Amino acid sequence: MFRRYLNLAALAALTLLLSGCGYNEIQRQDEQVKAAWSQVLNQYERRADLVPKLVSSVNAYMVNERAVLQQVTEARARVGQIRVSADDLDDPALMARFEQAQGALSSGLSRLLAVSENYPQLKSDGLFRDLMTQLEGTENRIAVARERYVGAVQSYNLTIREFPTLITARAFGYQPKAQYGLDKADAVTRDPEVKFDLPQGQAK
Repeated sequence: MFRRYLNLAALAALTLLLSGCGYNEIQRQDEQVKAAWSQVLNQYERRADLVPKLVSSVNAYMVNERAVLQQVTEARARVGQIRVSADDLDDPALMARFEQAQGALSSGLSRLLAVSENYPQLKSDGLFRDLMTQLEGTENRIAVARERYVGAVQSYNLTIREFPTLITARAFGYQPKAQYGLDKADAVTRDPEVKFDLPQGQAK
């Protein structure tokens, strides 16, 4: 009986010690980072689901822009081949491939939208306009989700570098998390300055 009470007392003391050293806070913020990244993935998946519909809607109009359509289709395929989850945030190689694939898809979509400006009939198509609205909304949600992820990572990284949680983080092997893709964020989201010459006789 005495040993049982002793074990309970030791457990309570250990719980209090870990809480006081920031262990629980590290756990909470680690979960926030994972949850924030999961939201980023959800929005990327939403965008990827829109791509086949968008390509199909423009296919009949862009008879002279097959290279652009092929680029978008191939980029979408590469995105689908890379499976990541919140548990993969500590795998730099996998995350680098993921970011590269998403960047290629963003670039392809930007080129596709730039080319669509040369097709008045396409721009007046109801399905195309609806898909464009959905895509624009999704891009906005991606930006918001990534911003929240950035904030969660910054908070987590600050916590594990502060005293006394620094001691707890080192004792349990917690490392700073990377802000994937931030160095390329401007390039990915910037509208490309691309112009395509129309064939002879093509109305502008």
